[in-house]
Amino acid sequence: MFNLVFRFANIKECIFKLSGLLSCLSAFVFEVALASCQCWRLWEFNDKIVQFVSFGLWEAHYPQEFNVSGTVIKMLVHTPINSSWTISPEFQYAENLLVWAILMKPVAMVFSAMAIKISCMKNPIVEMEKNCYKVSAIVLGVSSLFTFISVSWNHFADHYGQTALGFPPDFPVKKEALINKHYTVVLPLGVLTATMSLFGVIFFLSEISSLKLKSQVKAKCASLVADQKA
Repeated sequence: MFNLVFRFANIKECIFKLSGLLSCLSAFVFEVALASCQCWRLWEFNDKIVQFVSFGLWEAHYPQEFNVSGTVIKMLVHTPINSSWTISPEFQYAENLLVWAILMKPVAMVFSAMAIKISCMKNPIVEMEKNCYKVSAIVLGVSSLFTFISVSWNHFADHYGQTALGFPPDFPVKKEALINKHYTVVLPLGVLTATMSLFGVIFFLSEISSLKLKSQVKAKCASLVADQKA
């Protein structure tokens, strides 16, 4: 019975250790999906040629009708957002912050995996394990902040503030024809990604607290044994 309880406790501890790593991995996948999302903004225009334009961080997309041999065909056109555009600060910072957030996730995963590897050793180095979890928690927390700032700044600048985003001269629709700005999935997806990262931070901090408690218990046990021998 004691062995069964001990095994169950070990399995529960292993699952808890892996939870932080899995949260970090899931946040990384969502982060990549967020960066490649094509609808950071969705604008509607009063124009016969182009009615809607969706903006990714690096490309603009809009459906346009073409007359091919008397047949009207609607195609999705991709236009890179480059130096010919007036790129708004929130777009520039969103690009940079998301790239940094994506690059930071593997760092957190590596240190988390190192901590798990150390815990599986016969004589684990507790201080090194705690330091690995600390690095993972800090890196993951900062990347979560980067994600939240990028999506929230973009959302509020688009719907409630002034945006400097401007079209190039050869763009098929003028910004003056803008009649409506639609909400997109970017803000809730960004908040979800940031929340998943924070869950990982909570798991890592809990593991650090658990290691500190175990160290204190071992120190007390060692002190009691020493007193009994004396």
